[in-house]
Amino acid sequence: MKTRLKVLFGVVVCVLLSLLLMCIVLLPSKVVTTVDGPRALTLDDYLNGNFQYKTYFPYWVSDSEYLHQNQEDDIILFNVDMNYLTTIMTNSTMKQVNASNYVMSSDKYFIALESNYSKLWRYSYTASYHIYDLIYGGFVTENQLPHKIQYISWSPVGHKLAYVYQNNIYLKQSPREAPIKLTSDGKENEIFNGIPDWVYEEEMLATKYALWWSPSGKYLAYVQFNDSDIPVIEYSYFGEDQYPRKIIIPYPKAGAKNPTVKVFIVDTTNIEAFGPKEVPVPAVIASSDHYFTWLTWVTDSRVGVQWLKRIQNFSVLAICDFKENSNTWDCPENQQHIEESQTGWAGGFFVSAPYFTSDGSSYYKIFSDKNGYKHIHYINGSVENAIQITSGEWEAIYIFRVTNDAIFYSSNEFEGYPGRRNIYKISIGSKPIRKLCITCNLRKERCQYYTARFSERSKYYALICYGPGIPISTLFENESDRELRILEDNQELQSALQEIILPKEEINKLEVDGITLWYKMLIPPQFDRSKKYPLLIQVYGGPCSQNVKHTFSISWITYLASKEGIIVALVDGRGTAYQGDKILHAVYRRLGVYEVEDQISAVKKFIEMGFIDEKRIAIWGWSYGGYVTSLALGSGSGVFKCGIAVAPVSSWEYYASIYTERFMGLPVESDNLEHYKNSTVMARAKNFQNVEYLLIHGTADDNVHFQNSAQIAKALVNAQVDFQAMWYTDQNHGIPGLSSKHLYTHMTHFLKQCFSLSE
Repeated sequence: MKTRLKVLFGVVVCVLLSLLLMCIVLLPSKVVTTVDGPRALTLDDYLNGNFQYKTYFPYWVSDSEYLHQNQEDDIILFNVDMNYLTTIMTNSTMKQVNASNYVMSSDKYFIALESNYSKLWRYSYTASYHIYDLIYGGFVTENQLPHKIQYISWSPVGHKLAYVYQNNIYLKQSPREAPIKLTSDGKENEIFNGIPDWVYEEEMLATKYALWWSPSGKYLAYVQFNDSDIPVIEYSYFGEDQYPRKIIIPYPKAGAKNPTVKVFIVDTTNIEAFGPKEVPVPAVIASSDHYFTWLTWVTDSRVGVQWLKRIQNFSVLAICDFKENSNTWDCPENQQHIEESQTGWAGGFFVSAPYFTSDGSSYYKIFSDKNGYKHIHYINGSVENAIQITSGEWEAIYIFRVTNDAIFYSSNEFEGYPGRRNIYKISIGSKPIRKLCITCNLRKERCQYYTARFSERSKYYALICYGPGIPISTLFENESDRELRILEDNQELQSALQEIILPKEEINKLEVDGITLWYKMLIPPQFDRSKKYPLLIQVYGGPCSQNVKHTFSISWITYLASKEGIIVALVDGRGTAYQGDKILHAVYRRLGVYEVEDQISAVKKFIEMGFIDEKRIAIWGWSYGGYVTSLALGSGSGVFKCGIAVAPVSSWEYYASIYTERFMGLPVESDNLEHYKNSTVMARAKNFQNVEYLLIHGTADDNVHFQNSAQIAKALVNAQVDFQAMWYTDQNHGIPGLSSKHLYTHMTHFLKQCFSLSE
């Protein structure tokens, strides 16, 4: 009996050892951590924000001075010329009104302290403002400002103050004076003066304001948005009360009636005699549905106003002049500059703004050249005779500043990587034109993705580097392009990360059927090419977006690669930006086709690399990425085992007019209704039978309405598809705060279960 037991015991031990060996072979090794050595990044590290970087943006108040808050939250004025700092305001003064932000008058006499911040939509919020007198000390007590101000702006000269309250614009000639009401027809959810409505804020202006001072502060231009006839979206905000309250937002979906817009200019030096004057819309634009896109002051008596047809391939920049004899603004036809696209929509995500020169008539602007790449052009008289300033199979991305002798701009030219942003300086007037890359070789390994902030007349500028290494902010002198000082080097973060084993990041490209697909891959620290790893695709994929960027970040996917041994890849397919119009416009009128195909093609290429476990591949995305994720899972390709869609669009008929129609045209039979119907997630419900799907949405999403996920869920139920869903009560499109922690924890459990990883 004892011998038989010994044999039986031996067999059991062998079986257990075999199973253990199988597990070791099947599951990629996670990072082994020791008590003293570096460790893997944990989910809690990410959720608690343990490794966040800092940036330093100088708040320039002159050509040589900027404001900044120090570690004690005192407001400091730093004089770069003198290398000297002065404390403008102590944190104790800030605390008297619980201030969380500030804005100084241009003459430095007053500072407005912001408190009671209350977020509305992506950019908009209301707040209270207390004016502090920096000359005499103490808060201004006469004619105090109301609470819940929607926007506030000092004049560029002196200390006039314009603000928007309850959708009307008010002007103070000085902080102590009584306000003058410039508009009186403002009405909640109907008439918006000086601030955008929901759709303009989110999809056209990307700001919380729609008013602009002229250079000397003589004139104030503003836009009025009329939402009276727009359909509304309604949803419940559950709160804590017995009955939920109803949120109502004028929200034009694709094909619906849009806001009407008017541009007005008011003379702030003589308001009673010269009330607001409307700026005429060019006839070629006014004859059909149209949008206002931006306003640029040139001089006190000249302004550039940009308009766009509802079918967004035709844009006009109207240069308008003030006529004193008639007290009107005139926009003659020979000063109307047309930008038109034959292959897609005008501009990138937005139509670019003009940067006028000191002559008051010529300007620089970014638009597509004859080869379909976005480049800087110089316009003097007519767009047809524009002189191309930059050229090549790369794109100029943003003009930071035009001075009398130079243009400063960013591009992705350097070494041919679309996901880089370096700062260039072109000397104007020199022949041939001299081009200098200020940043390309500054900190070449650490920094290849920059933005910049220039002082008032460009004597100095700050460079803010976002990666690929740890971000760093520095201060430069323009004349010699010499670095003066480091503003923030994130040394503490660098030291803390010595204790963490981070994944390796690789940026490279795939060639698929003549299409170049750039990708970023996060590779686990103890990567062994002979083993098989699960793969997660993180996707956004929306038109004119870019995911494969040379930036630093510690995110959820960093944790997945570092701790869980998951390979994560991000792929920029057709429709993404900064690689020319051929790739950008490939998705025009066909959303939901090539974006999905390119993700699937990339996955097949990754499998060919030999280290991907093709039975454990997942995809996830948020917003447009949730849409692409859902379509990829519903494609029936068999590539993905599971996926997670957060706040996805499910049908383009449910999304905002300005965004959707830019890329899809109108949902009518005479235009593109057929593809609107063919591109829904619901149409693919039956194909979800063979995948694991987690659907997530906030019930108070003002952007991509809960309606989208509700319709997906209904279609899946009708198709008898088993799936998982999680909603976040009263949460918006970003699902922030405690809900965010819950969301990432929940997604982690789902993914680990899908990949058969131990909890």
